[in-house]
Amino acid sequence: MPRFVSKQDVAIKQAIKEAVAEGFNRQTDFLSDFVRIPSLRFQEGPAQDFMADALRQRDFLVDDWRIILSDLEHLPGFGPIEGDFSRARTVVGEKYPSQTKGKSLILQGHLDVVPTGPREMWTHSPFDPIIKDGWMYGRGAGDMKSGTVAALFALDAINRAGFEPAGRICFQSVIEEESTGVGALSTLQRGYKADCVLIPEPSDHALVTAQVGVIWFKICVRGKPVHVAKASTGSNAILAAYDIISALAALEAKWNNLAIADERFSQVEHPLNLNIGKIVGGDWASSVPAWCDIDCRIGILPGVDVDNAKQEIEACISAASHKHSFLSNSQPDVIWNGFQAEGWTLKNADLEKEIFSAAYQDVFGNTGPVEVSFTGLTDTRFYGLYHGIPSLCFGPIAENIHGFDERVDLGSVQLCTETIALFIAEWCGLNRLV
Repeated sequence: MPRFVSKQDVAIKQAIKEAVAEGFNRQTDFLSDFVRIPSLRFQEGPAQDFMADALRQRDFLVDDWRIILSDLEHLPGFGPIEGDFSRARTVVGEKYPSQTKGKSLILQGHLDVVPTGPREMWTHSPFDPIIKDGWMYGRGAGDMKSGTVAALFALDAINRAGFEPAGRICFQSVIEEESTGVGALSTLQRGYKADCVLIPEPSDHALVTAQVGVIWFKICVRGKPVHVAKASTGSNAILAAYDIISALAALEAKWNNLAIADERFSQVEHPLNLNIGKIVGGDWASSVPAWCDIDCRIGILPGVDVDNAKQEIEACISAASHKHSFLSNSQPDVIWNGFQAEGWTLKNADLEKEIFSAAYQDVFGNTGPVEVSFTGLTDTRFYGLYHGIPSLCFGPIAENIHGFDERVDLGSVQLCTETIALFIAEWCGLNRLV
């Protein structure tokens, strides 16, 4: 049960909220510096240095290691990676209380960000954060550097109020959340676990209690090249790829019809999305293209087996190919890369939700957070699905995530920082600093 009931406890809560407000200008400056680091995939090193330094300055015991994929390949939830992963690192800061009285907690954020797209289509440079009308603009400002910084400065506020958490804290800075999740997976492989996990992804102040699974794959379509003057004698791989895409769209529609009967997603419009995220093909404008590669993403419902879904995708591609004059004898190759992730539902977390709701109400003054089913995915799945650790996902209001002019509401960030600080205080308990 929540512990903050006495007048003294009310005073402690108020002191923590005031400490958040007192430190918020520094928090905003820290967030700006963080967003300014372009932590794109395979380029996250400087951002990890930034977080490791911040944790050392706060007297955390810092574990900073290079991720070895061969250590993770056998683990559930692993996603294959294409590209140079040799510099990939995870950073974990661990801090033990002077006296352990409460439960342990993992605070986790990812610092990898998605590509910006054409920079001329941004109003301002994506890695030159600006503040306008209470919003901070920049790639990663919303997803999810603001949440990571909120968790860090929530701990700072507890300290400034004269306390420390009375349970072990692991502050985890991970990568690959946008691609595979192996950053989070690496922390578990290395042995970092706790009684609860809080991941402050942008959620518009809602508590995420279910999320879809996600599968990434590449389809390699081949054709028959000829001179364009004799185009009818060849086979255009790019046009054939569109036939495959149409078949996958029909599969997407079928899966969404099944979602209507799912209690977690029945009220969510079109929860399972197919995305044709990248298409590359051909060599020459006057040659019928001999190849076309399509990078795809599709969602699956919680409880759906990833391998079964992959078999259905392969069967869909095969059936479409058999209707094509050239592909019927030259089946496309399917390469499974990136996310191979199951869907997740928060379970066995009544106490965690009760304590979090109490902290939320102390800040927002209403009946508690709205619970939502998310049509994307987060790292929460690793903890609940494979280790039975309740994982809460809650964060600030952000807009244009993965799009142009990504931004986060700074007033929302402050409210989330207060909520996280009060949750830490209630979940872990507090020791008074001397």
